[in-house]
Parts: sequence; structure tokens; C-alpha cells
Amino acid sequence: MSTASLEPTSSAPPYLGTSRVSVDLDAIRDNVVELDRRAGQAGVMAVVKADAYGHGLVPSARAALAGGARYLAVAQLAEALGLRRAGVDAPLLTWLFAPGDDLTEAVRAGITLSAGSPWALEAIAGAARETGLTARTHLKVDTGLGRGGSWGEDLEHVLRRAAELATEQVVEVEGIWSHFAWADAPEHPTVRAQQEVFETTCARAERLGLRIPLRHLANSAATLTNPSAAFDLVRPGLAVYGLSPVPDLGSPEDLGLREAMRLTARLVSVKDAPAGQGVSYGHEYATSRATRLGLVPLGYSDGIPRHAGNAGPIQVGGDRLRIAGRVCMDQVVVDLGPGSDAQPGDEVVLLGRGVDGEPTAQDWAEAAGTINYEVVTRIGARVPRVYLGGAGSGERS
Repeated sequence: MSTASLEPTSSAPPYLGTSRVSVDLDAIRDNVVELDRRAGQAGVMAVVKADAYGHGLVPSARAALAGGARYLAVAQLAEALGLRRAGVDAPLLTWLFAPGDDLTEAVRAGITLSAGSPWALEAIAGAARETGLTARTHLKVDTGLGRGGSWGEDLEHVLRRAAELATEQVVEVEGIWSHFAWADAPEHPTVRAQQEVFETTCARAERLGLRIPLRHLANSAATLTNPSAAFDLVRPGLAVYGLSPVPDLGSPEDLGLREAMRLTARLVSVKDAPAGQGVSYGHEYATSRATRLGLVPLGYSDGIPRHAGNAGPIQVGGDRLRIAGRVCMDQVVVDLGPGSDAQPGDEVVLLGRGVDGEPTAQDWAEAAGTINYEVVTRIGARVPRVYLGGAGSGERS
């Protein structure tokens, strides 16, 4: 693996300070290779929304493309435009915009816009007419999640109207898509039910004259557990970054994935403490014996879950420890144990790879009562990102 090249996200400070997120771009590339293998004849649409799940939008997108992703996807229009401005010209889908938003720049940039409602389809058509270009769209169907997408009479209207607009060459209906509610529970009855609704909708679109080359339904969990849902594209997000979307069924290494994110800091204080000493706000932790306390300069403003007080895992010098007391805004305390030889400046690992014995995103999720998705996406922008490996240096479109 190559040495680190500093490429902080746009809002991160241009210095490393006492903490950093190291992102292994080669891991992202290799994860996409594995997901592509599992997808069979389907291609991979790599989801890089939310700053690539906290890993860094542009470098992660390029690494995913280096791994063979045919398409990229982001939730918000600003992220899509940011990728284009950075020179990423691969096929790109975005789906969250509001009535009144200007879609013309997206149409000019060749960004595919999702039509999840009648108004969204008309807004896309309006932007196409204003630019004089044909706008690409994927029609989003609500197959039972009860969130975004059309169903019922709205869906029938969208399909018919999309067929009219396609005939007029105002829009190109490139795809139809939907999203599972319970893909992380592969045997849940809603999984098959939603897939049947999706298949029926695609058939209905064809009867209305729409020829749609790209159908996509499978998220990370379905990509790994349900080959029948692959269709033309799979749409993994979490798994691209090496995390398991089905932790009760398998760890990243069980699934052929490798965690890409590693969060480290350095001790800024080490001091002796007597038995019975209360630690941090509210003294919710007290030392049970004479010991040494270490101060770690990361807190909930950096994305460390506040609910992980007295539980969040931390590794110091190969020893697995836990946060002592509350998670504060900028710092946490760790009980290093009596006789610890830890010193200020020593590395602390908060997040890494389970196969290396380091605390994982799943460990933190269990400690905080949340999911591993939230753990990685909440790491704040003031923690600089350092990119390792060469997978993000090139780009395939």
C-alpha cells in the first residue's frame, strides 16, 4: 500500500492535528470488485451519498469506479453537482430535490434525476425544455417501503406521462428503481412481496411502451443475500466501504469485504488517579483501584456517539479498553489500568478492522444502541481524512 496523501474533504482543516480518519481507497476498490462478482450479470451502482458514508465523496467515488462500478448514486443534488465539478463524469443518479429547485445545471451536466412523484417528473421535463436537452430519469416506485417513490394512481400517472415525454424526446426513461424495507432480514415476507410488486411495475411500464434498460432494487444487504433481486444493476452503499449490512449473518471478512475507515487519535494527557476517583461530568464512572487515566481528544462534536459513555471501545497499545464516563463535546477519558506505560502522544484506535483485532463500527453501534451506518457517517468534518492507496488516482467512466 502506498503512503498517505493528504486530501481532506472540503470542510476539513488542512492539518492533521491529534486525530485523523485514514481511508483505504484500495479497500473500497476491492469491495466493489467483490460486489460486482456477486452481482453476476448485473452492474454495480455504487452509492456515495453522505460524503461517501463519511469516507470522502470524490476520492471514494473514483475508487469505486476503479473497482468496476458502472454507475454512481448520491441522495442530494449538491453532491451530484460536486462530483461533476470535480471531473467525475461517470453515469450518476440523484434523487432528493424539492419543488422549485433549479434542475437545469444537473440536466446540462448529464446527471440522471429520479422521478419519484408526478411533480418531480414534470420538473425534470421543464428543465429539459429549458435547456433544449433530453433529460435522463429513473422512475422511483414505492413497492412497500412507504417512503420515497410513487404508488397507486400516482404511479400509473407517472408511467403514462413518462411514456408521453419519452416519445417527445423530452426525457429518456433510463431506469426504474425501488428500495427494500427489510433486505437485512432476507427471509422476511416483505422482501419477496416487494420484489413481485417491482417486477409487476416493470412489466406494466413495458406495456405502456417504455423500454427501460436499467432496473435496480438491491441495496447492500440484498446484493449479498438475494441474487434474484439483482436485475440490471445492484445498488450497494454500506458494503462498498467494507461494512456488513447483515451483521447477524456475517462479519465483513465473512462476506469478502474489508473495512476502509480507520479512526485514530493520540493521547494528550496521562495521569495517575487514586481508587474511588470520579471521572468526567456527573462522575458516572469511578475508578475501582489506583490507576492511570488517559485523555483522548475526540468527542460528540466529532461524531463519537454520546450514548456510548462507559461502553465505547478504544484500543491503546493493543489493549481493548472502554470509555470511562461520559462522552464530552471534544474529549473522552479512558481508564488505562494500573501500571500502564502509556504516554502522551501514543496512538489510540477508536475504529478499525475487526480482522486486525481493532474496534469496529459494529462494536460502536452495539455500544451506542445504533447501526454501523450511523457510526461512520457521523464522523465530523473537523477530523481530517487521509487517503491511502492508489485506487482513487484514476477514474473509469
